Amino acid sequence: MTYTESALVAFSTLLATIGPLDTAVLFAALTPGVTRERRRQIAIKAILIATGILLFFTLLGGPIFRQLGVTLAALQAAGGVLLLLIALDMIFMPDTGMFTLSKDETREAEKKDDISVVPLATPIIAGPGAMGGVVLVAAKADGDPLGLAVIAGTVLVTMAATLVLFFGAGQIRHYMSDTAINVITRVMGIILAALAMQYLFNGIEQSGIFTHS
Repeated sequence: MTYTESALVAFSTLLATIGPLDTAVLFAALTPGVTRERRRQIAIKAILIATGILLFFTLLGGPIFRQLGVTLAALQAAGGVLLLLIALDMIFMPDTGMFTLSKDETREAEKKDDISVVPLATPIIAGPGAMGGVVLVAAKADGDPLGLAVIAGTVLVTMAATLVLFFGAGQIRHYMSDTAINVITRVMGIILAALAMQYLFNGIEQSGIFTHS
């Protein structure tokens, strides 16, 4: 996989698993009545924490799994299944899926003075899908420093784009209908499903379980 391909796969995976537009709308819903300056502070803090989490998994996720004896084939297969579940959730249940908090969670988040760490940074932004996605893409780099740097750069670009959307979250929610948001979510879900199946196929192929001696 070339550096350009790695960047494109990483970017597509992050766009689908993080859902910057979805999270921006959710961010607006979680900060009603909050001043513009305070909302910017929460957004910056949440993005910085989420970026740190994703960079940690990008650079160290693979070595940690190797120390645990988890093979790349197993990691790809497991990651493919996880991402597929998230993709199906996005496609069939955009209003009640992983990008949406329950009523109790929403009420609890609204009562907190600082929601930047939980639930915003994690699990809304840096959730299990995003963490697993960057680990899978980074594993493809096979320890190549430049390859890992490209993927890390893609994480930074995605997080920067998410921050920009957070700054304009109020306007986005005002001008975009629920139907438009659901359509975008479903399209990203289809893209993520295709990536998930490819990861699963690669994992099964590399495991050698169907190889005849």
